[in-house]
Amino acid sequence: MGNWFVNNGLTSFILVLWMGINIFLFVYYYLHYDLEEEHFYTRHLLGSALAWARAPAAVLNFNCMLILLPVCRNLLSLLRGSFVCCGRSLRKQLDKNLSFHKLVAYMIALMTAVHVIAHLLNVEWYNNSRQGVYDKLSTALSDLGDTDTTTYLNPIREKDIDPQQIPTYFVFTTIAGITGVIITLSLILIITSSMEVIRRSYFEVFWYTHHLFIIFFAGLVIHGAGRIVRAQDDDYPHNFTYCKDHVDDWGKIPECPVPQFEGGFPKTWMWVIGPMFLYLCERVLRFIRYTQTVKYRKIVLRPSKVLELQLVKNGFKMDVGQYIFINCPSISQLEWHPFTMTSAPEEDFFSVHIRSAGDWTNKLISIMEQLPEGAQGPKLGVDGPFGTASEDVFDYEVAMLVGAGIGVTPFASILKSIWYKFKESDPKLRTRKIYFYWLCRETNAFEWFADLLQVLEREMEERGMGHFLTYKLYLTGWDQTLANFFNVNFDKDTDVVTGLKQKTNIGRPNWDKEYDQVCKENPTSGVGTFICGPVALATVLEKKCAKYSDVDPRKTKFYFNKENF
Repeated sequence: MGNWFVNNGLTSFILVLWMGINIFLFVYYYLHYDLEEEHFYTRHLLGSALAWARAPAAVLNFNCMLILLPVCRNLLSLLRGSFVCCGRSLRKQLDKNLSFHKLVAYMIALMTAVHVIAHLLNVEWYNNSRQGVYDKLSTALSDLGDTDTTTYLNPIREKDIDPQQIPTYFVFTTIAGITGVIITLSLILIITSSMEVIRRSYFEVFWYTHHLFIIFFAGLVIHGAGRIVRAQDDDYPHNFTYCKDHVDDWGKIPECPVPQFEGGFPKTWMWVIGPMFLYLCERVLRFIRYTQTVKYRKIVLRPSKVLELQLVKNGFKMDVGQYIFINCPSISQLEWHPFTMTSAPEEDFFSVHIRSAGDWTNKLISIMEQLPEGAQGPKLGVDGPFGTASEDVFDYEVAMLVGAGIGVTPFASILKSIWYKFKESDPKLRTRKIYFYWLCRETNAFEWFADLLQVLEREMEERGMGHFLTYKLYLTGWDQTLANFFNVNFDKDTDVVTGLKQKTNIGRPNWDKEYDQVCKENPTSGVGTFICGPVALATVLEKKCAKYSDVDPRKTKFYFNKENF
């Protein structure tokens, strides 16, 4: 429990705070519209549906203010740099930006559903009141202001009457109705295209559909301009407590002048204008970076359809484990795809390894395959670099790096940087032990960075620091023939696949055994566990971090960090 709080305490506090604000806004505005005197006559027409429509609207304003902030990557990188002097827990919250973005999106979807359903009921009840279905007071309120549209309460005016068409006509001919339909349809498309199966298999569909957020926010700002929900105007005293029972005397006696109504001032733009401005700055900065020239230093086609690009860009500076977004105009002018850099900050270039995993990557690899040897590739736009959890790896005495397949990329950057730090005898290096685990489904994948591991292995031995790096490679996709091949060659000095002294393991790691060993070898250390891989593996490792951490501050503690982009 103690270490669970260390890993998740601040996150839990932020979520509780966020949920608390949502609940407060909902309850406050629900009670306001359900109890305030200025809405008495509106409630008479609509009942509790008024409060059920307006309370979610307040929550929507708050969450629409938040939804863009987690995807302002440059803002997050700026904050990460500003938090260097702060604790790791505070910086870790920035690495959960996409999770928070999704959570806010779920709340927007839920509140939109409640808001839409309540307003559909409101339209129906407005219509019924206009048709005289309810009592005398409802009919009188609906008849108000037919000659002066500034005093009306029921937005369905007399000129609109058509018993068969009024609700539909009203929805599709008013500002609130039209923008409401547009906002809802946009939101449905955005959320459905964000499903994991679509995002992973049809990233382009997700990418283009997600940009409907522009239409969503435009509709959101305009939505309240129609001022459909109206309240009694305090400048014209009308005692509803007495007058509601004397409808025939309205305008005839001093106590009951004809009630006047006005629509509420639209406030949504006040909530979202700040984040919209920040996001606009984000896009302008992205465009500026897009125009900067990117040159190819080297293009390498690795096994298993993995493309390595070594690139150069003036003024580009990076840190270990960071990632960039790449745009290739010859494939798509609009699409930007994230890739973790595999180079070290000490190198005079930056590199990425791109695996074939969709239409965009397949097209890019195909273009590179057709290039003449030594030729420059197509124009690229590069946005970044952006910070990740892996930046903090050197803040720990001990680090466990776990990569699955192409998820090894951030750790390639870290391992390269370690090699340079040892080469230059960097006195600032705090880390004294690294455990590296790499899980791959096929043997070809190991060829991507086997040469790097060979250099590290040799360098550590020459410096008498073979204990600094412990690495274990696991082949998770295998058959009996391959297993027999490993058994036959087991007695050789080096591994038959990688050429390393450390032999490749068949199957998956026994994580209980691994964590227990790390505990025994580092009895008083803080161990940073860094994972770049599938959610299932991350879930397992997060549980192991909690299981093997000791509540005693003098004992081993594991701090969980996961790559998210």
